[in-house]
Amino acid sequence: MATADPYGPVHTAGNAVPPLDPDLADTLDDLTGIHAGINLIRDGISLLALTRHTADETQTLLATLAGSAGADVITAIGHLVARLANADHNPALRTLPLDVQKTAQRHGEQAAFHLTDPDLATHASEASAAITGT
Repeated sequence: MATADPYGPVHTAGNAVPPLDPDLADTLDDLTGIHAGINLIRDGISLLALTRHTADETQTLLATLAGSAGADVITAIGHLVARLANADHNPALRTLPLDVQKTAQRHGEQAAFHLTDPDLATHASEASAAITGT
């Protein structure tokens, strides 16, 4: 007995995953070649955008990317920005004048503060909840 396809009938043009929209494609192109880690992030975003997902997977992805304040990708990026801008964690900054180090650190901390603000997660969280009707 054949099992039900969790993605439904996929062999129609209407069910094809569309190519990247210009805004996302252009942004990913702009990030090319900066660092191997950024290339991995680009590849991951592209994979997520071009892969067929179930509604449940979509709900989880929305929450994981930006809708679960404190436990989402945006929060992780906020903490990474603060770390990279702090000479205590990034030896490349230790040769800079102390006032420059402190300014970079302050801006990194402010970026992390804003990127980890629970209000930032509201819309992605609501989109995720809307999928299941909760």
